[in-house]
Amino acid sequence: MHKLNVLVIAAALATGSTMAGEKTATEGWHHDDIAGRLSDSHYSMFDGVRLTEQQRQQMRDLMSQARLAAPRLNISEMERLHTLVTAETFDEPAVRAQTEKMAQQQVIRQVEMAKVRNQMYNLLTPEQRQILNQKHQQRIAEIQLQMAEMTQTSTQKPVLSNE
Repeated sequence: MHKLNVLVIAAALATGSTMAGEKTATEGWHHDDIAGRLSDSHYSMFDGVRLTEQQRQQMRDLMSQARLAAPRLNISEMERLHTLVTAETFDEPAVRAQTEKMAQQQVIRQVEMAKVRNQMYNLLTPEQRQILNQKHQQRIAEIQLQMAEMTQTSTQKPVLSNE
């Protein structure tokens, strides 16, 4: 559950700040490849799908409307979490409450983006949808492979030499 909260908050910071048109809030932080790939997945949703100019314009219009209506990141919530993380003593209940509050805000943003993506998806022809679904399956397979490699690497014990 803890890893899920961390992933949700990382995605919230990356997605929310990008939607708000600001610099990415996670810039300078080190994320593992999978978390980065998951949080960036909406950018590449239509990679490999050849869109008509009309479809591109309709998608730009949808994204523009979504940006205007999108709930903004609450910087004070991020500051509150930072204050809790950098405190002399760790207050787990306060951190848990703060991260859950931020995760709920991220859920709202994700639902709104899913709605826009659904509208975009419905602009596609059946052939474009098929390509999109194939690309999605390829990305899922890549992520599963990366996760398997990470699991295998983390369970291997270092070999000590007898020098």
